[in-house]
Amino acid sequence: MRRILCLAPFLMPTAALAEAFQRPIPQPQTAEAELAYFAAALALLGALIAVQWLVSRR
Repeated sequence: MRRILCLAPFLMPTAALAEAFQRPIPQPQTAEAELAYFAAALALLGALIAVQWLVSRR
């Protein structure tokens, strides 16, 4: 029994000793991100128009 008590601190999970969770701070949106979003929106709109055009020809 004494051996188990001596080993108990070593068997304690390391998660109990972990630091508290630090929430990430969101970064502001950059001009490059806005440009990429605009380009993706235009590409999606173009794809939707192309699909509508192809479907209406049938």
